[in-house]
Amino acid sequence: MAGRLAGKRAFVTAAAQGIGRATALAFAAEGATVIATDKDAAKLAELRAPGISTQPLDMLDAAAIEAAAKDAGPLDILFNCAGFVHQNTVLTATEAEWDFAFDLNVRSMWRMSRAVLPGMLERKRGAIVNMSSACSSLKGAPNRFIYGTTKAAVIGLTKSIATEYVTQGIRCNAICPGTVDTPSLGDRIAANAAQAGGLDAARAAFVARQAMGRLATAEEMAALAVYLASDESAFVTGQAIVIDGGWML
Repeated sequence: MAGRLAGKRAFVTAAAQGIGRATALAFAAEGATVIATDKDAAKLAELRAPGISTQPLDMLDAAAIEAAAKDAGPLDILFNCAGFVHQNTVLTATEAEWDFAFDLNVRSMWRMSRAVLPGMLERKRGAIVNMSSACSSLKGAPNRFIYGTTKAAVIGLTKSIATEYVTQGIRCNAICPGTVDTPSLGDRIAANAAQAGGLDAARAAFVARQAMGRLATAEEMAALAVYLASDESAFVTGQAIVIDGGWML
């Protein structure tokens, strides 16, 4: 089935690579007009497809978020994908890591949602999809103290927005992946390589914790985002949807 997002306008953050990029492409392939944003202007410029326009955007800049939302005009879909994965524990985490993670992983979603919601409410329709994680309030993971805490907050944010506007045509859901094969994961694999005994061993450690014996693809996450953004999921809101290859079994 094609054209599932025909006639809809979508705004995607962190679209230069990984899940954000795959979702921007998937939205456009399903007929949406997509505004793809990212702080990395060079990588973002490589994202070219019919229906996609690109715009550099720093999700830590509150004024830039407001301006980007105003320039985008009325939106039907917001995909909040920007985030960062720190590797730390309650004992090794720093104040700076805590502040940065909450600013990017949580506060930016609040700011972006706040900026686009008035237009959605005026037209009484809109779908917000937030990137959370199975590592959150749903499941703990070693060496993911701050990350898991922020992603738990994203689930709370998602449910709050969904509850507030459930009777006004607005839906808000969260995607909760296991480990996804993205450039971000590549960075963590590289960071763990020395301790693990090499890149292959570090990658194998991430694969080993997946019940299916493989990593997820960004395209698999994008497929769920398309569903949650489309009218097919019109009766789905406030949900933290796990897509983890059985990690939580």
